[in-house]
Amino acid sequence: MSIINDAFEDLFPEKSFEDFNFRVNYNDRFKPYNANVKYTGNSFVFNLSKKWKNVSREIQIGLMQELLLKAFKEKKSTFNIDLYNSFMKKIHIAAPKTRIDSFLEESFDRVNEKYFLGMVEKTNLVWHNSIRRLGSYEYGSDTISISKVLEKDLDALDYVMHHEMLHKKLKFDSSNGSCRHHTKAFREMEKRFENSQQMEERLKSIARHGIRRRFLLFG
Repeated sequence: MSIINDAFEDLFPEKSFEDFNFRVNYNDRFKPYNANVKYTGNSFVFNLSKKWKNVSREIQIGLMQELLLKAFKEKKSTFNIDLYNSFMKKIHIAAPKTRIDSFLEESFDRVNEKYFLGMVEKTNLVWHNSIRRLGSYEYGSDTISISKVLEKDLDALDYVMHHEMLHKKLKFDSSNGSCRHHTKAFREMEKRFENSQQMEERLKSIARHGIRRRFLLFG
């Protein structure tokens, strides 16, 4: 039986697999261990990073089940989903650390010493050009990415770095097929950053200024 067949029948024993059309694609366009599902009517296409090909069948079933729950808008828990979430929380250990921008590394080290007692393991650290997305943490590649608009504001840069480092430290909570990344514990730790409320307002101002500037240049 196919992985998607096993995933579906374990998750929805009350439904008929034959009533749906499923296709699974592995491609190298995705970042490591990313995946999504696209669907129209009863047709579903699962797109997975090629990295998933070398992962155990049981963990891949958990991934498929997470995507199926999103598509069907249902909440359930399975042993395979637990395996998948455990895998994603630990995959950073094996991710190569080959892209570390020196300027971002200085920010990472400042924040690590001040707020984490130097205990957060170094990630890949890269810039991106998005204005709306000031920072992100990618579990599969263990990468913190920061918007270039923060390059000249060290306080704002460190605040966003702190936010992304919290994602690495706390990972996520999963329940009934859904994941929460900004938990109560996350929000409480985020507020420990010095002048956190003022920093939130500064980020809004930086984002507004960046959007206006891009409109003037390219609009």
